[in-house]
Amino acid sequence: MPFKAHQDRRHRIPKQRHRVANWPAYEAGLRARGSLIVWFSEAAIEAWRAAPRTTRGGQPRYSALAIETALTLRAVFRLALRQTEGLIGSLLRLLGLDLAVPDHTTLSRRAETLEVPRPHGGREPVHLLVDSTGLRLCGPGEWLVEKHGTRRRRSWRKLHLATDADTGQIVASVLTDRDADDGSQTGPLLERVAGPVASFTGDGAFDRDDVYAEVAARHPDADVIVPPRSSAVPSGTAEINPTRRDRHLQVIAERGRVGWQRTSGYNWRALVEADVSRWKRVIGDGLRSQSKERQTTEVAIAMNALNRMLDLGRPEYVRIA
Repeated sequence: MPFKAHQDRRHRIPKQRHRVANWPAYEAGLRARGSLIVWFSEAAIEAWRAAPRTTRGGQPRYSALAIETALTLRAVFRLALRQTEGLIGSLLRLLGLDLAVPDHTTLSRRAETLEVPRPHGGREPVHLLVDSTGLRLCGPGEWLVEKHGTRRRRSWRKLHLATDADTGQIVASVLTDRDADDGSQTGPLLERVAGPVASFTGDGAFDRDDVYAEVAARHPDADVIVPPRSSAVPSGTAEINPTRRDRHLQVIAERGRVGWQRTSGYNWRALVEADVSRWKRVIGDGLRSQSKERQTTEVAIAMNALNRMLDLGRPEYVRIA
């Protein structure tokens, strides 16, 4: 929905108050997210160098693990490629490891084709919460604005995220041009989700027939929780064979928008908005890579890094008012 229901009267609704029930464990997890302790297992040391190539062509020096490790540190600490090279070199020297350090040109080149592992899906169906945000492109555009005061519009790209409502993990992401609408990315997001889907929840931008069709084609039993537009009308078969959208309209007619949000579980979509906020605060609101392939790798690396941080500790809220 573009606006919240009863927006002009919501100031009368008291805000909910919650208390974190597992504060000691959650506080320890928050401290661990900023820890600089890095260790290399024996398996990681052996896998740092690339395996011998059996086909024609040049022999790579560094494995995908080495490149992914460097790019992960770059994303977490918001470093340029040269500073990332220096950080990796200093860590290896402090640990006393005789391993080669990938230079910044190698990191840039290998990021073009690096295959980042996707999150593994569980056996239980997931409840997907989807949303999107814009990421500005860092580079010469900003320098021109600061140096010459140009009025040239800054470029940016659109990031689409899908979050598991039960675990808070980001399970899928798609990076598109700024002109791509949210509904058109339903199929690509579902393709990147490993495992069955129980429900698909999005805002009013997903109130489209092709969204319902995409979900039904891949997960026939999945529920689509999308608020119909204010001008929405029931379909021609609403009385005989109502669709999922028709059922939403029936509940809205009986209980209102706020009642529909409570009964349908639409309010859980706030979790994916929290993930978008966490992305902007931890990773940043921009993309440092220049090519689309490297930007896709940068997004996948950042997604895995945020999921690892969430594994360190997640708050458990208890409502107190």
